[in-house]
Amino acid sequence: MPSRVAKSLETLSKDFNFSLGKGELQFIDGTCYVTHTGLLRLARRKKCKGIHVEAVDSLCDSAASRFVLKATVYPSKNSSGFVGYGDADPSNVSALVRGAEMRVAETRAVNRALRKAYGIGLCSIEEIGSVSNTGEKLPSQNANGNGNGTGPKVRDRLCQIIRQHKLDPELVKRYAVDFCGTKTLREASREQVENFVQQLADWAEKDRNALLCQLNSYMRPKQE
Repeated sequence: MPSRVAKSLETLSKDFNFSLGKGELQFIDGTCYVTHTGLLRLARRKKCKGIHVEAVDSLCDSAASRFVLKATVYPSKNSSGFVGYGDADPSNVSALVRGAEMRVAETRAVNRALRKAYGIGLCSIEEIGSVSNTGEKLPSQNANGNGNGTGPKVRDRLCQIIRQHKLDPELVKRYAVDFCGTKTLREASREQVENFVQQLADWAEKDRNALLCQLNSYMRPKQE
């Protein structure tokens, strides 16, 4: 881990008791983001008195799946509240959460209000936009069958899982790289990829919503 990143993690752990291992922080492309889970746990530790959320009706358009929500966080009993706004529409959310724009807007609003209330300058992972498609494909099996790669059967099964459960292929790829512990998916062994595909299939069947939350944590800032 680069020294700059390590120092940032140390500061965040000291000041806010955030834990990378507990999923309260995410590092993407060398940038640190706090997660919704981390912010809610911080609010609980700080004994937050309440969070109020309401829709800004004048800015919402349900037909276009565009929603703007306002969240107010009350960190103490006598606080006048810290306000944060969150917006979401099909252009700034991942394909895997299309149809849930209102909930995404709510999460973003709450995150911003919590960051204001507790003085966190870090952007949250849920506030960043949709991902861009890098076009990296799954590795194919070597001709002798003994090298790295997935082979057609594993690759076909993965594609089937993605289609069946309507998962974002790009986020699945990033999760696979993280799961296999390699820099790129091409460096992963066949066994590693097979284990990932099995784990993905099991998780999608048992708790798709939890899987979507996990995949959502791999979103990157929208490229300008």
